[in-house]
Amino acid sequence: MLSQKTRYTIRALQHLADRFRQGPVRLDAIAQAQNIPRKFLTVILSEMAREGIVISQRGRDGGYELALPPVDIRYGDIIRLSRGSLALVPCASRNAYETCANCLPEAECRLRGLMLKLRDESAAMLDRVTLADAIAVEPPFDLAGDPAHR
Repeated sequence: MLSQKTRYTIRALQHLADRFRQGPVRLDAIAQAQNIPRKFLTVILSEMAREGIVISQRGRDGGYELALPPVDIRYGDIIRLSRGSLALVPCASRNAYETCANCLPEAECRLRGLMLKLRDESAAMLDRVTLADAIAVEPPFDLAGDPAHR
């Protein structure tokens, strides 16, 4: 599951991508439009600036803008930068591997095999999609009609 920080990061970067090459966007405008607490957004954008994803400009006409074209910023990278890993369990992480507490030996754990496959499939998809890609906003799914959700 994505952390709230990761979701805020994605929304803030999407906001900046929509305004790419239109000049700096004020922090308050991003916070209000994306419903992100201002203090949290400051931390997020500072981290993204250190990673070279955004640049900030001080002053009356200041704000934030993407340092790279949206086509060069992949969702997989955004998640890795804000969360540290795409894996759902630590033993399936490629970049932040840890053994799982209270688990079977890895050679016997079928859950780990599934999580590795899921991580690889998710990474492949997330690394193909960039901030430049148009992503359709679909209406919420009607789970009431799904027998699995009763």
